[in-house]
Amino acid sequence: MLIGNLDTSVNRSYIMGILNVTPDSFSDGGKYNDRDRAIKQVLQMAEDGADIIDVGGESTRPGYTKISDEEEIERIAPVIEAIRKECDLPVSVDTYKWKVAKAAIQSGAHMINDIWGLSYPEDEDHQMAKLIAAERIPLCLMHNRPEKMECKSRQDFTALLIEDMKAQLAIAKANGVPDDLIILDPGVGFAKGLNENSWSIPAIKDLKDMGYPVLLGISNKSIIGNILDLPVDERTEGTIALNVMGRQYGADFFRVHDVKSNKRALDIADRILRDA
Repeated sequence: MLIGNLDTSVNRSYIMGILNVTPDSFSDGGKYNDRDRAIKQVLQMAEDGADIIDVGGESTRPGYTKISDEEEIERIAPVIEAIRKECDLPVSVDTYKWKVAKAAIQSGAHMINDIWGLSYPEDEDHQMAKLIAAERIPLCLMHNRPEKMECKSRQDFTALLIEDMKAQLAIAKANGVPDDLIILDPGVGFAKGLNENSWSIPAIKDLKDMGYPVLLGISNKSIIGNILDLPVDERTEGTIALNVMGRQYGADFFRVHDVKSNKRALDIADRILRDA
């Protein structure tokens, strides 16, 4: 798969650096919603080893406030354009709104990271899927659902996860999105409790068995806070541990706040796994 100028055919970990240009994201809200600070952070992530920059214009933390398409576009479009001028890393955009995705692509984005996996309830006509098919750019389908999962066992969870992902893939295929542009994401932290979030890690293997690359977005999330009883700003070690486990189960892409530490850890994991 090509994401901009990045060829992801080599079997290694690919680091996706998070850039939230929002005032209220759970981990870094308000830090980078100024364009100059955003670009400074992008250049630092590039130096630290990021392969992709993932730009988000609306917080999706629990209890987030939805903003209009227009406000989200106003937040992300200038930043995408500035990144393209200052840096040669490909740009992914974290959005589930097709109008925002369209504006992002027009501003130079190379990939869409959809937290609703083409199943956003208000997109009844599947405009996001049609846009991706027309633009022929990579798409990450994240597992999500309107109601919280309440599974009694890991087996039940995995079966339901796969069923849901197949439904999302059916939407993609019905609207002309080719298989070779799709990445899957188990959706840690979305519509899941602690058990379901924990079971999402070994379920990466089951997603890989479906024949698609897998993205793990677990950076600083509540699963770490719940297990270790730690605030958001003390979850780096937990993030690294879960990402290395995710790599062992077959994850390819890792969406992180702290690029340098996760890059180093995953480089070691790649080296060991390559020689195993």
